[in-house]
Amino acid sequence: MKKYVIEFIGTFFLVLIIALTGNPIAIGLGLAALVYMGGYISGAQYNPAVTLAVWLTKKMDGMTAIKYICTQLVAAIVASGVYFLIQGTKFIPQPGVGVGFPAALLIEILFTFLLASVVLHTAATEKTKGNDYYGLAIGITVLAGAFAGGSISGAAFNPAVGVGPLLFDISRIAVYGPMIALYTVGPLIGAGIAAAVYKLK
Repeated sequence: MKKYVIEFIGTFFLVLIIALTGNPIAIGLGLAALVYMGGYISGAQYNPAVTLAVWLTKKMDGMTAIKYICTQLVAAIVASGVYFLIQGTKFIPQPGVGVGFPAALLIEILFTFLLASVVLHTAATEKTKGNDYYGLAIGITVLAGAFAGGSISGAAFNPAVGVGPLLFDISRIAVYGPMIALYTVGPLIGAGIAAAVYKLK
């Protein structure tokens, strides 16, 4: 049970930091701290795409992966609710103005691939087990991705971050179809490619 609590806490604060600041430095440093907090308990995934990559590389069983993903999505919805209580408005992740779907999708695929690859190689590999840099590596990857892709795709790289807030605004869910597709398909493809590359011998 504790690992699911940690996944909830980590995802909750990650989404809240993103919603309240939108600042890549705050997001990257916050994620690094959260990864160090929960890494030894749950693996500190906080991201359904990362969970998918971990499952595809056979480092997690399917039922646990499903529970992680459900926990992450619920945490993102709750964080979106807390943001609404604080700010009086809804947090709606979205691509930059005038950015086409293909460009935004490519950014989500590329940087989720990078993030999942960093997680697999620094936090889920026997050869690097016990290192002290995995949290920093993961946080810096998200920081760099947010700077590089924030104005293009919105830089979610995480279905919980991208879709959770849209699920909170459930009354308008039909309007968000393209964004749900963007923040689900892009990260999951990126994670799948990362897992495939990781398994290459």
